[in-house]
Amino acid sequence: MNIQWYPGHMAKAKRLLMAQLGKVDLIIELCDARLPLSSRNPVLRNLISGKRHVLLLCKADLAQNGKTAEWVSYFQKQGISAMAYDKSPQKTKQAFALIERAAEDVLERNRRRGIQKTLRAMVVGVPNVGKSTFINRMCGSSMTKTGDRPGVTKNNQWVKVSPYFEVLDTPGMLWPKLDDQMAATRLAYIGTIKDAVYDQYELCVCLLQDLLRAMPQSTAERFKIKNPEAEGFALLDEVCRGRGFLLRGGEMDYDRACAVALDEFREGKVGRLTLEEPPKPDEKPVVKTTAEPTTKPVVGSVTEPFVKSFAEPNAESVTTFAEKPAAEPVTEPAAESVTAFAAKAVAEPTTKPTPESAAISAGEPVQSL
Repeated sequence: MNIQWYPGHMAKAKRLLMAQLGKVDLIIELCDARLPLSSRNPVLRNLISGKRHVLLLCKADLAQNGKTAEWVSYFQKQGISAMAYDKSPQKTKQAFALIERAAEDVLERNRRRGIQKTLRAMVVGVPNVGKSTFINRMCGSSMTKTGDRPGVTKNNQWVKVSPYFEVLDTPGMLWPKLDDQMAATRLAYIGTIKDAVYDQYELCVCLLQDLLRAMPQSTAERFKIKNPEAEGFALLDEVCRGRGFLLRGGEMDYDRACAVALDEFREGKVGRLTLEEPPKPDEKPVVKTTAEPTTKPVVGSVTEPFVKSFAEPNAESVTTFAEKPAAEPVTEPAAESVTAFAAKAVAEPTTKPTPESAAISAGEPVQSL
């Protein structure tokens, strides 16, 4: 199974992103806490090199806490301001504080000059990593379109978070050629790659086999698998019989079995699982290639090199992109800090847009205060 996905809108998004890099003060990069390495776009890392930068390990509530802490420590040792992030109000406040610390030199310089200038940040990451959801949490309302599938955001969108803080929501970007097919398979597991571009049966068998190796009891119980040694379509047969996914005449409903297995894994219903471990000091990550199928999907383990123990139990003002001029400095009293605004946004969420948001939604220009 060879997985490749680089639609035209991603190439366009890259060009637009490059055009805006010089106009932002800070980069907010999002990766998936279950795949902190494979879900970081190497092209983006090169593009944003030298910019102020924070890294949020999103969907941390679906990953193993201990492994996430190890990954955060790994990135921090590389000089990257990183933290684990989920959709809780507490994590949103912590993210605001991290952003403010990363941009402290810009804010301090403006204070010394006695000027108030809007801080602009760009949010980047692979598809379906949670960029728009993160922005909505910062705003305290639904300002950007979201969806549990890749490719929802197709254009750059400016969002006014507070009077002196704006973010640019960008489309999810992959890189032109996925040479590491193990990484591509993992990205397909978590919904980063569009379902239509790969064999869903083969991917589901690969996922089930890896789940049975990493967390055998919870996987067998969740999908009612009586014979965990089954392989290929025999393993799908186990799921169909156990969960009752049968068509008229007793035929196996493979489509439903695959859809349910993938959805329930992505939602964390099987259990919390981290698919990668941070490399040890002076050691590069191990990269292997998934086995090619024969007559049936006979797939080697993708997670086995990384998963060494059972997973933890399950706990369960937008404008279409247009080139934006830099804000003119205004001599005004200092505005409230990003963190102070965060407390309000999180404590008092509202579904009603602010006047600035309404103007943006109507397509009217918004002046920085």
